[in-house]
Amino acid sequence: MADFVIKSGDMIKVTIAPPALVPTLQAPVSLSGSGSTISVNGSPVCLEGDELPPALRAPMPYTAPPFTNPGSGKLSVTLTPGNKTQTTDNGKPILIKGSKFTALFTVEIPATQTTPSGPVPDMVLTKNGTAEFITTNVSIAAG
Repeated sequence: MADFVIKSGDMIKVTIAPPALVPTLQAPVSLSGSGSTISVNGSPVCLEGDELPPALRAPMPYTAPPFTNPGSGKLSVTLTPGNKTQTTDNGKPILIKGSKFTALFTVEIPATQTTPSGPVPDMVLTKNGTAEFITTNVSIAAG
């Protein structure tokens, strides 16, 4: 089945399951396409590897009540075959809207809870979530 091509200016929205709260992920983040031979309405298409913008590659603060002293972690996403095409640009598949895909927030520095006996760290070191593409392209589809 064909689906809409993701291009520069489209966004990725990542949702990490509660109770974890990652402020950086509260709003969708704009994507920057690295396609060089194919464009949509003058914007480069996004290729595999463009799904995680630079703003989401850096460590991000998080809390997970009752661990209210922020810790930090890194985000990764795993595309499904339905999020990319067989067609390539510069040897990389083109991203398409598809369905939601897996996001994983991996804790590097645990958030902590202050207690009379000292700080207690968050022992859940991976936070599951989902990600999805948001596109304004409703004319160019690929499959």
